[in-house]
Amino acid sequence: MTVSSPSLSLWKNRNYLRLLLAQVISLAGTGISSVCLALLAYDLAKADASVVLSIAFALKMLAYIVLAPVFSVLSQRWPKRNALVLLDLIRACLIIGLPFVSEVWQVYVLMFLINTCSAAFTPLYQATLPQVLPDRDNYARALSNSRIAYDLEQILSPMLSAVLLSVMSFQYLFWIDAVTFFVSALLILHCLASTEDLSSQKVEKLNLRTLFDGLIGYLSQPSLRSLWFAYLATASASAMVIVNTVVYVHEILGGGSSETALACWL
Repeated sequence: MTVSSPSLSLWKNRNYLRLLLAQVISLAGTGISSVCLALLAYDLAKADASVVLSIAFALKMLAYIVLAPVFSVLSQRWPKRNALVLLDLIRACLIIGLPFVSEVWQVYVLMFLINTCSAAFTPLYQATLPQVLPDRDNYARALSNSRIAYDLEQILSPMLSAVLLSVMSFQYLFWIDAVTFFVSALLILHCLASTEDLSSQKVEKLNLRTLFDGLIGYLSQPSLRSLWFAYLATASASAMVIVNTVVYVHEILGGGSSETALACWL
């Protein structure tokens, strides 16, 4: 793993800049594909698109809630550079399959696999930052920048989708998303060293308890459980809007793809 001098400024660290750019590019593609997923669901199920989206997003959350803590433990045993590149390439190949689906169940399978890879990518990315940025202050700022990137993606991606949908079909945007993952993999490939000394890392013995230790620890804290229920209440309200927007725009307002993207932004 390439390690930068602690005195090197965050924004002069080429490894970090490549890593951040890889995240931003892949996030933009993911945001675009989220809008396209709604359009694909409507194309397959028409008025029942809300049901399709509800199940698809439930599978997404299942992958993140159940599998992300597991991958967080497993990431200690993986060479991070190889794993990050592989996960990007797998996501790109799975995204390419979405324009060709003809049945709803195929959407469910692809969405679960894509988000399983995303659930593995996030802890690996976060575990990579302290190796690229050994300075504690720079590491803290990098985490903040990562959070800002996630928040900006939710605002800007629907706007970008609306612009692109005005000139091309939503099926082509899945290809754009796939390209963003290929670009992300290429940036990571040039960011991190090809080998890592995992033998020097202190790794706990792997067992079932270790795999789910993070999830168990989270649920064992009363304050965190309360926070989880608060998030659940907030997400339930926003989920009603997210899954019903495409049907409302098409069936009630008589809009199209661009209008759906704009409605997701608003």
